[in-house]
Amino acid sequence: MLRSQLIATIVVAAIALVISGLHACVSALAGGMSVVIGAFLASKIAQRSDSKKDASAILINLLKAEAVKILVIVVLLFITFKVYKQLVPFALIAGLAAAALFSGAAISKLDDDTTQIK
Repeated sequence: MLRSQLIATIVVAAIALVISGLHACVSALAGGMSVVIGAFLASKIAQRSDSKKDASAILINLLKAEAVKILVIVVLLFITFKVYKQLVPFALIAGLAAAALFSGAAISKLDDDTTQIK
């Protein structure tokens, strides 16, 4: 999932560089990397092993992971808006959207063997 998000972010950043220049490229990278970093941290939280393996513990871990992901994205975007004065908002949103879309696509592409009832 992270690899797909990184590739999508780099592609959007390259397109932004060609179309609008360096500041758009950096803005797209900032948007995409905020999602990548948030997803990475969330994956570490979701993979934590609790002593109990019941459904409620797994669900709580997933909810914590999603909350951390959203919080990290919001904080990184806030820092980007405050620090980077030459920000190109459209490029930032494009990078953010590309990484977020690939995040959802990766989750929906589960292995067919694990989803089939035998």
